Amino acid sequence: MKEVVLLAGTRPEAVKIAPVALALGDHPVLRSVIIHGGQHHGVVEQALRSFGLLPDVLLDVPRATGGQAELLAGLVGAVDRQLARRDPAVVLVQGDTTTALAGALAAFWRGIPVAHLEAGLRTGDLAGPFPEEGTRQMIARVAALHLAPTDDAAAALVREGVADHRIVVTGNTVVDAVRHVAAADPPARDPALARLERVLDARSERLVLVTAHRRESWGEPLTRVLHAVRAVADRHPDVRVLLPVHPNPRVRAAARHVLGGHDRIVVTEPLDYSDLVRALRRSALVLTDSGGLQEEAPTFGVPVLVLRDTTERVAAVAAGCAWLVGTDPIRIVAEAGWVLGSRLRLPPGRNPFGDGRAAARVRGALERLVGLPNDFAAAPLPVRIPC
Repeated sequence: MKEVVLLAGTRPEAVKIAPVALALGDHPVLRSVIIHGGQHHGVVEQALRSFGLLPDVLLDVPRATGGQAELLAGLVGAVDRQLARRDPAVVLVQGDTTTALAGALAAFWRGIPVAHLEAGLRTGDLAGPFPEEGTRQMIARVAALHLAPTDDAAAALVREGVADHRIVVTGNTVVDAVRHVAAADPPARDPALARLERVLDARSERLVLVTAHRRESWGEPLTRVLHAVRAVADRHPDVRVLLPVHPNPRVRAAARHVLGGHDRIVVTEPLDYSDLVRALRRSALVLTDSGGLQEEAPTFGVPVLVLRDTTERVAAVAAGCAWLVGTDPIRIVAEAGWVLGSRLRLPPGRNPFGDGRAAARVRGALERLVGLPNDFAAAPLPVRIPC
């Protein structure tokens, strides 16, 4: 058996590597090993549990300051020790986190091929999103295989000089993930979500799902967003707002300070992925600065207002599934009012990020990377259909 290390330290990473782990589950040669980098304890395990998976290895990286330099230094050494012991055939990292950068560097230094899942996302602005834009550009420099979610992402890599034969357009595995969880349709695990569902059903009210945590929004921009969320709830008496709060202490404190005490706003702990999908499916509107929700919402036809000035998920905006509104409260309230007032709903299932077969394409690309005969003839991605 040849080991494929799948590295995840945050929930988005866990969600997006999970379909790859499932796709490799019956492989005769490639064996996936999930290493939890420990960047966000608890939520990674929650996400993997939604797919019947658990981490094979949990790294212990002590943190005192919480800074990026401290985390990167600790992770590189911890990952390197695992790679020295396991000697995998390939290391797969996802996205643009500190965990992904640490894994890519450790593997590169040991001469182990790096596969970058969700490669090629770009805004062209190193300040936004920060530090993610810089992180994914650094990973691209050392990756042997670039698994691009869209044609646009692949084109960005070509413009940067990446050779065509190192790029495979797979679609985004998050579409596989959200379809998998939605099909299972487990009941709500979080008591607050379960209570909210009962209220929504009893009163025929609508749900607005909100997430906000980006580092570049900390401080005044985040405060503006939260005040806009409160105003949306005030102006639409048939709406209830759900905000699963991010683990970061600054984000949590701001959310509870601005939104606390409102009788139609529910602030919860981070939700299990299955609960998040459950909430997303029944939402009338999503307000988010999260990349994942921009990718997931089109599967269910839910309009998205992106709480950022730029987005690397340009496919969602181009397809008419999402609108950039930034952090200006006046614009957020106005755009949300238009969506809620018109009761806008997009055609479900028309997701510009893929057709739910990305993990199978990743499996085929990994086979080629390690020199195996390809037992999966990668199907072409569907023509992009506007929302």
